[in-house]
Amino acid sequence: MTIRCAWAGADPLMQAYHDSEWGVPERDPRMLWETLMLEGFQAGLSWSVILRKREAFRAAFAGFDPQAVARFGEADVVRLLADPGIVRARAKIEATIQGARIWCGMMARGEDFAAFCWAFTGGAPLIGDGRNVPARTALSETISVELKRRGFKFVGPTIVYAWMQAVGLVNDHAWDCFRRGEV
Repeated sequence: MTIRCAWAGADPLMQAYHDSEWGVPERDPRMLWETLMLEGFQAGLSWSVILRKREAFRAAFAGFDPQAVARFGEADVVRLLADPGIVRARAKIEATIQGARIWCGMMARGEDFAAFCWAFTGGAPLIGDGRNVPARTALSETISVELKRRGFKFVGPTIVYAWMQAVGLVNDHAWDCFRRGEV
């Protein structure tokens, strides 16, 4: 029997996400941004809802190409609000467009988003104890403050910690999970 983190449950989609993506150190700046934006959409919902809608989100947001999303205007917001495949929350849609503009601004100034993210952990994943997984940490609070200072929205410390786990900034696989040592 394969032992996974309890949150993966019996849902094949959640298990596949757990087994192949969650906690794997992500170094691609675009993917780090996409995951942060999706975590923001998840606020108040379950991750399985977002995961089931992820391909629709990608289609709606131009493949999460920050340069394309940064050019979205009010007509795009209206289009997205009418898209039943995504979470239709104006504030989250506008936050994603603003996040793309911030991402592009960072890159234009020579500040790589991946380098920015990984600087908080010294370039290597932090290792959780595998038993007591917090909802937020002092580091997620620090990152949240910095993201908010730059203008990002829906980046509170709990959302940021979930994102840190998802993109492998921290390895929080359970101590007995088969993925703990693999990532």
